[in-house]
Parts: sequence; structure tokens; C-alpha cells
Amino acid sequence: MPENQNIEYKQSWHADNLKTICAFANSNGGKLYIGKNDNGTTVGLTDSKTLMVDLPGRLRNDLGITAEINVLTDNELEYIEIIVNPFTVAISLRGKYYIRSGSTTLEITGNTLNDFLLRKSGQTWDGVIEERASIDDLNNSSISKYKAAVEKAGRITLENELEDLALLEKLRLADGPKIKRAAIILFGSDPGKFYPNISVKIGRFGKTDDDLTSQEVVEGNILKILFDVPEILNNKFLTKKINFEGLQRIEKGEYPVAAIREMLLNALVHKNYSGAQIQLRVYDDKITIWNEGTLPDGLTFESLKRQHPSRPRNPLIADVCFKGGYIDAWGRGTLKIISSCSAADLPEPELIGIDGGVQVTIFKERYTEEQLKKLDLNDRQIKAILFVKENKKITNKDYQTLVDTSERTALRDLEQLVELNLIIKIGEKKGTYYQLKNGG
Repeated sequence: MPENQNIEYKQSWHADNLKTICAFANSNGGKLYIGKNDNGTTVGLTDSKTLMVDLPGRLRNDLGITAEINVLTDNELEYIEIIVNPFTVAISLRGKYYIRSGSTTLEITGNTLNDFLLRKSGQTWDGVIEERASIDDLNNSSISKYKAAVEKAGRITLENELEDLALLEKLRLADGPKIKRAAIILFGSDPGKFYPNISVKIGRFGKTDDDLTSQEVVEGNILKILFDVPEILNNKFLTKKINFEGLQRIEKGEYPVAAIREMLLNALVHKNYSGAQIQLRVYDDKITIWNEGTLPDGLTFESLKRQHPSRPRNPLIADVCFKGGYIDAWGRGTLKIISSCSAADLPEPELIGIDGGVQVTIFKERYTEEQLKKLDLNDRQIKAILFVKENKKITNKDYQTLVDTSERTALRDLEQLVELNLIIKIGEKKGTYYQLKNGG
């Protein structure tokens, strides 16, 4: 079995192996094998008896934990198995904390460490009381808009004339007169007063990332950002305006409304609010949005493309947004982005981890050289698609002339493009020609 999140092999014991054990304890547990090479092949130990005596004390003294330690044999070669269970409390090694990420042991520091320690103590960043703030730091208009959204969504019942503080307590955003960080993020009059970078930076770029032609910064609470960002996109950054009121509407030649809205919502709900501001980049052929914060343990970017559990970084913020009808609670945000792009006949969105955060990219059209290369088309087919994009159609004879090939090869290439749903075949025999699906 290869090394993975829960398995690691070491040929001999070294003090650094304690980092791996610490990481297993802080993650989902795991097994460390001493006396095996990186491929999992047993190479044997000559000091297994000594290690069996020493290791329990090392784990107890350096990590404060116990683990199951076994001596096993393979073809008469001895090796040691250390079985580490996950711990609900944070485990440190000489004041440092480690976790597993795939088959790698990582030290966690900074904001990631703060989130980790909060989670291990049974708290989340958004659920901490903000001692510096009071209900007077919240925006009454934002709270009123939220009440209207709740009534429209119908997911909870609000009593008539419910006072603001009572609403906050019902939403678990307040403990008596004290309000939590989530309340500031959701309804604050000036969230930036308490936490830097509570904003979205929007930039319009040319052909390259260093060609910045215009930019805006949108500040405020989540409800304000949800309203202001689409307005600014429409007025200053998008070629064709989009009706953001109809979330499922498909705008031909522009981006799907649902995709942009879900991209923004996902970034706001899952953002690390101790980190950098959300960054939204608009290019000629794509839009990207980046927010700081890695995926939860056990969740991968591939799993975001299928049904997956909802595991928000900020569960209190997510719950309030759900009750207001802004999101659902089933982890379908990324699926909505993907399905809305598919419905608009656009390429599959790109979801990646980069620079300590998550970046989502949606593309304006399928028929660009960049997108066509992702489909493993040959150079002839890419050239032909770009020809059809420019000239509206192509015949077998056109194809032969364009790429200098035979009639049979042209037919095979064109039929493959039809099967891939990139072009459609029109007419019969000598009158046959091909066009882009949906006119490109």
C-alpha cells in the first residue's frame, strides 16, 4: 500500500518521526511503520526490541499521548507498527503543531494554527464573542433586509416585530448583550473596523496578469457585498450586463448568473476572515475568484465536482445565510457553478488550490485554443474549430485544404468533433458542412 493520509513508512527511527505521529494525532489518525522503505517493502530493523522499550516513553514525554506499538515480521524481517488514534484536543511537539495533508506532514502556523486550535477546543472563528463590539456596531438596514429575506425563504419563522437583539439570539449570533464575530461579518456597519480585509477587490485585466486596466474595492458586511459586487461588475467590468435578480437565467454570450452568484457566496461563507481580502479578476475570456483558506481535511477538489457533505469553514455564518435563503445546506454550491456553466454550453469551471486559498474560474466560451487543448484534440482539429469560429462553417474539402490532409482523415477528424459535441453536422453527401454547436 502506498503512503497516504493515514500511512507512512520509515526505514529507521529518527526523532523527526515524532512530527508524523503528532500529525496523525491532530488529523484522522494513522499508522507509522518503521523498517519499511518508501514503497512499503520491509527492510527490517536490528533494534526493534530497544525501540519497543523506548518509544512509549518518547510519545508520553514529547507528545503527551499513548499509541499502540507492535513488532511484526515479514519474511523473517522485523518491523514496527505504531497505530495512532485521532485526538480531540490539539497535540503539540515541543510547542509546534503538525497535521497531515495527503501523504505529507505539515507544520501549521499563523491563521491556520489559530483556526486549528479553535476547532480543537470546540469553537470556530465566527462563533467567538467580539468583546470590542456591541449591537450598536450593527447596521439596522442590513438586519431589516435579512428579516425580509428570511420571510421570503420560509426556512424559519420569525415572530412579528422581533427586536434585533432577540433575532441575533435566535440565530445564535449573540449571547445576552454580547455579539459574536459572525454578527459583525453579516450585519456590521463597518466590519473593517474590527477585522482587516473584510472586502472584495475587483480587477479588470487585459491579456496578461500585469495588465491591470481598472480596479475597485467593495467593503462592508456580507449582505452589502452581495448587493454591491454584482452592481459594480455590471456597471464597470462586464461587457454585457446581466440580470442578477433571476439567479437561474442564462445570459447568452456572457457568464451564467447562478455561477457568478455562487462563486461569490462560496468565497464569503468559506473565507478565512483573518486572512487576505477576496480577489475577483475579470479577463476577456474568464472570471476568477480567490479566497484565502484551504479545504477541510478529507475534502478534495475532485470531490467538489460531485455530491459532497457541507463542511463550511464558518458554520455560524453559513447557517444564517442558509436561513436567509442565500445558500443551501447540502454542499451544492460548486455543483451549481458547474451545472450552470454546462447549461450555458460553457467549459467546466476550474477549481484549484493556490497561494493558500481556493480559486474558482469560469470561462466565457468553449472555443478558445486554451480550452480546446484541454480536450486532447489534435492540432488539425483545433485549427479547424478556430476556422469555424471565424468563418461560421467548414466542409470536408475546406478541412483538407486547411490542414493539408486526406478526405478520409478529414472525415474521421470531423466525425470525432461531432461525437464530442463540439460541432454539428448539417446536410448530406456533397452538401454536408459543419457548424459550431449553438453557433459557438
